Amino acid sequence: MGETQRDHGVTRAARLWSGAALHRHQLLLAVVGAACIAMGILTAVLVPESEGPAWAMAVAGCLAAGVLLLGRIVFALLRPNGRTAL
Repeated sequence: MGETQRDHGVTRAARLWSGAALHRHQLLLAVVGAACIAMGILTAVLVPESEGPAWAMAVAGCLAAGVLLLGRIVFALLRPNGRTAL
């Protein structure tokens, strides 16, 4: 049977959530993850600790974002079947 317009939308949505974006943009996501970690380290070093909990939350947020991005890429690369989808 032929592909209908509705089938095309479902296929497009399936590709969107299948991890293809992670596969296509791995280098960009790795750079962004490394930049987040670097920003967290720079914030921890350069900003005085007298700012209180906002300083700690900024550092933790930057480090967490970087670790999550890089961890997701590593998880995708180490999958046994080579697929990048969860």
